[in-house]
Amino acid sequence: MSDTLNPRAGMGDRVRRQRGDQVRTGSGQMRIAMIGTGYVGLVSGVCLAEFGHTVVCVDKNPARIDTLTAGKVPIYEPGLEHLMAKNVANGRLSFTTLLPAAVSGAQAVFIAVGTPARRGDGHADLTHVMAAAREVAQSLTGYTVLIIKSTVPVGTNRKVKQAVAKANPGAAFDVASNPEFLREGAALDDFMHPDRVVTGVTTKRAAKVLARIYRPLRLRDVPILTTDPESAEMIKYAANAFLATRITFINEIAALCERAGADVQAVAEGIGLDGRIGPAFLRAGPGYGGSCLPKDTRALARIGQDHAMPLQIVETVIRVNEDIKHRMIGKLRSLCGGHFNGKTIAVLGVTFKPDTDDMRDAPALTIVPALVGGGARVRVVDPHGQREGKALLPRCTLAG
Repeated sequence: MSDTLNPRAGMGDRVRRQRGDQVRTGSGQMRIAMIGTGYVGLVSGVCLAEFGHTVVCVDKNPARIDTLTAGKVPIYEPGLEHLMAKNVANGRLSFTTLLPAAVSGAQAVFIAVGTPARRGDGHADLTHVMAAAREVAQSLTGYTVLIIKSTVPVGTNRKVKQAVAKANPGAAFDVASNPEFLREGAALDDFMHPDRVVTGVTTKRAAKVLARIYRPLRLRDVPILTTDPESAEMIKYAANAFLATRITFINEIAALCERAGADVQAVAEGIGLDGRIGPAFLRAGPGYGGSCLPKDTRALARIGQDHAMPLQIVETVIRVNEDIKHRMIGKLRSLCGGHFNGKTIAVLGVTFKPDTDDMRDAPALTIVPALVGGGARVRVVDPHGQREGKALLPRCTLAG
């Protein structure tokens, strides 16, 4: 099955909603359970409540639920705390550790738990996804669509369906894929004004539920692509791998520009003005990092190997991205006269990108320890990375 719920989806001249407009929820509000209150789960739960749905966010960590119930957001994301407070106040959003109560009577249950890279082989670790699915199965009442929001390898939706059916043979349910495309630091805008929504389903009944959930976006002519679960799962990995490739490409061009005497910023602008290329993800830097691109490129490479179809471009991107971090260390050493010993070096920003407190796989975690290990005194300035920085870079002086 491969069609669109919106007949205008994909039109180049589609009209996007202006940011100042009010969200039009209309009819069709639903009761939704969101399993997981990490970055994806919390942002998704808050935004779905803003759409007009009644959302209960579930997490096994009592301290995290206490923090959220007190109106505090445990991650830094611009605008999230305000939008969360608004929807808690109007009764559409709540938090609990009690999964059965949240799932019972829900028409849709999202699984948005972590899928970190598995130690040793780079595969996505599905332990939390499968555990959540089995626990949800015990609490299903009436027809429910179980929606996988976590980034998972191709075929995971099928495995989840089998696990739920085994745990609760009498349950009436479907499993659907609905990958996220959120940029940290701009997640609210990405959810409320997406380029597209991707859903992977096997039944028309499940498709109708997803259509109701995202009705506010359909009313604004946002393309909603409905396909099979395997294709939806692959879209997420392919998109992230392509973005990682663009970043790595411009970083290699930057290295060549330095040798050849060209200006990489001018080069990036020049190629970005080509309508076939565009300017996004063409800013040279110390390599990509964060919670998605590193683990997703590694997972996709493993998927290719498992299917006897090695993805040579993706594997090269992974290797080159690591090389870029170490190349940056060499550049800094050269600028410091061949050694770091006794030097005082200021590092402006250690999170993997601006407007986030996330340091997962940040290039700074490779570069800064090399500076310290070489004898440098390192002073880090980061407005949002102090808490993580103190834990991960203990031998540095940090300031906001």
